[in-house]
Amino acid sequence: MLKGENRKTNRVRFDHKHAVNLMGVDGTWRRSCVLLDISATGAKIEVEGTIDVLQAKEFFLLLSSTGLAFRRCELVWIDGSNAGIRFVKAKLGNKKAESSERAQ
Repeated sequence: MLKGENRKTNRVRFDHKHAVNLMGVDGTWRRSCVLLDISATGAKIEVEGTIDVLQAKEFFLLLSSTGLAFRRCELVWIDGSNAGIRFVKAKLGNKKAESSERAQ
């Protein structure tokens, strides 16, 4: 952990650029970016182009070119072209309720 950081989870930093994409939850926008580091709870990215679309409440981080590997995210901070994002956890309560309804 770097001095001054208050991280609860360890981050993996990449030696080489790892190209990923951001996409709006509704699919209306997409931005190319570089994954700088990642942890179980979030990531640091460098966004290519305008960052105005990141003001959306939530968006997807597409980790594969096909879009099959992704995480739902929310913006935590922006500093120039760099941004910190937090992964949004699924609400387990709703899934449990749905499972109970199906079982009945």
